[in-house]
Amino acid sequence: MSVAKLAISLDSSILKKLDRLVAQHLFPSRSRAIQDALGEKLAKIDKSRLAMECEKLDPKEEKDLAEESLGAEGVEWEKY
Repeated sequence: MSVAKLAISLDSSILKKLDRLVAQHLFPSRSRAIQDALGEKLAKIDKSRLAMECEKLDPKEEKDLAEESLGAEGVEWEKY
């Protein structure tokens, strides 16, 4: 994994909390704490975006497409 350095500005109260977590050995460094927090936030955003896109799908249309595709391969499915 390549790493790039950047400078950020933090509210002093957030910085105090961050330093407390590092002092309690919950994170090895400020940098690692921020990397982990940002990684978790980005993963949540990706998951949320996927959920929003999935909500746009029509379950019946998706089922019909899947059955059509499977039927083209010679697979028969029972209708429930």
